[in-house]
Formats: sequence, C-alpha cells, structure tokens
Amino acid sequence: MENREIVYTDDLFEKLDDSEKNSEFIAIESKTFFKDAWDRFKKNKIALAGLIFLIIMVVLVIFVPMLSPYSYEEQNMSLRNAMPSLAHPFGTDQLGRDILVRVMYGGRISLAIGFATALINLVIGIVYGGVAGYVGGKVDMVMMGIIDIIYAVPTLLYVVLILMIFGNSIPSMMLAICLTSWIQMARQVRTQVMSLKEMEFSLAAKVLGASNLRILIKHLIINALGPIIVCLTMMVPSAIFTESFLSFVGIGLDLSIPSWGTLANDCRNVIFTYPIQIVWIVVIMCLTILSLNFVGDGLGEALENKR
Repeated sequence: MENREIVYTDDLFEKLDDSEKNSEFIAIESKTFFKDAWDRFKKNKIALAGLIFLIIMVVLVIFVPMLSPYSYEEQNMSLRNAMPSLAHPFGTDQLGRDILVRVMYGGRISLAIGFATALINLVIGIVYGGVAGYVGGKVDMVMMGIIDIIYAVPTLLYVVLILMIFGNSIPSMMLAICLTSWIQMARQVRTQVMSLKEMEFSLAAKVLGASNLRILIKHLIINALGPIIVCLTMMVPSAIFTESFLSFVGIGLDLSIPSWGTLANDCRNVIFTYPIQIVWIVVIMCLTILSLNFVGDGLGEALENKR
C-alpha cells in the first residue's frame, strides 16, 4: 500500500476569540433548601409585608417601654382619659397611665406566651408524633387513641381547670394552652413520618445500619421540616388569641399582668365613653395576628414546592 502522509495546516482551523469562549456557558446558582424557600417567600409581597410588620412589632415591644419616660404602671390622675397627643400618642387610660407604653409592654407578654407555647408544642409534637409514626402498629394505635380521648374533652374545660388549680399566672396560662394544642403538631408529624419512612432514602439508611433514632431525626424529621414550620407558625397567633380572649372575659391572666387581653379587659368600663382606648389594643393585636397568618401562608407556599 502506498503510504500517504496527512498534513494539518493552520489554515484548516480558526482560532476562537477569547471573548467568545464562554458565550454558551450558563452558570446556575447552587441553592440550599432554605435559600430556595426564602427566594420563593420574598415573591409573596403580602407575606413579606407581614414579616416586616412582625419585626417592627418585636422591636417596639422591646424598646418602647425601655426608652419611654413613662412606666406602664405610672399613674397621673390629672391626665385621666386624655386624648392622643404628642406627649401621649395613644392617650391615657382611666388612671392616667400612658396607653402606648402599656400596649407595648402588654405585647411582650402576649408575644412571649405565643412563641413560647408554640415552641413547647413543637417539641412535644415532634417527639410524640415522630414515635407514633415511625414505630406504627399497636404503639401508634394506642398513642393516637390517647390523643382522641384528650381531644374529645372541650379545650375550654381544660383551660378553666388548670387556671383554677394553678392560678392566673403566665406559666399556668402556657400550660393550659399547651395541654391540647400540641395535638395538631403531633398529627402533622405523624403523617409526614409515616409517608417518608417508606421512601428509598429511609430504607437505604436502614440497610446501611443506621439506628432508628438517627433515621427518625436525620432523615425523616429533617425532610418533614416544611410542613412542621408552617404548622408552628400557625400556632403562634392561635396562642395569642386564646390568651387574649380568656383574659378579656376575666378567666385568663391576672389583671395585674399587662397583656393585650387584660388591657382590653381594663377598657370594658369605658368602652362606650372612650372607645379609642380599646381600639388601639384591638387594632395592634389584630394586625399582629393577621401578619402571623400571612407569614404562615407564605411559608406554606414557599415550602410546598420543595416537598
């Protein structure tokens, strides 16, 4: 055969300009679970506005009572039932106390009760619902039967009995609210764990020798965080409303404790003569609860697509 030598010359190829080398390159930003959820959450303008309002409220309830020249219990009988002014933006109550300071101080109590009870319900619900959903069988049947028995008794009856036995204090109010409100969290966790434990990643972890506790915490609970966070967010306004309602009707906190409910109770005597005093309390409380609901809905939409 005849040997032929193939010669490549520079004329066959054209050198690519440096500015065109990456023209087809598309960079995709790597996002974590919470980063992607936050990007989705920011697109919901109502939920974002609710979050901003909550942040502002937390700042106000912390710093307004600290920086104000008036104390929440300081009385000035010469300024009884004063209308709003520069010195007293919300006016004064029937004992001459500054309503703005009292409302913000009461917000500390109401928000603290709401967030604290929600966290307690979170811990109880994750433990109880996680065990029931992961173990299953007779254990699950017995644990869910106990929940059904507790849920069958009206919640108001539990609350009244707890407050009668332990007194009208903040710890007893938190205990009364937590006594039944953790059931919703437990059922949510149980449902998520039961569906996730049959998936491939859970079975693979079990085959590789992971302990049941590790599988439950590191694989099942972590992957169920979306619905759990949404449920947790919805518990806060529920606890605030429960405390405020019970305190308003006179069976909640002691009247010496300035929560939003007890402050509204103080205004019952002047509700027809000076209705603006209770309007401030109701408006701020409703806006706070509404903002929490907006945030909860926003989190639900943001985390829904990541399940």
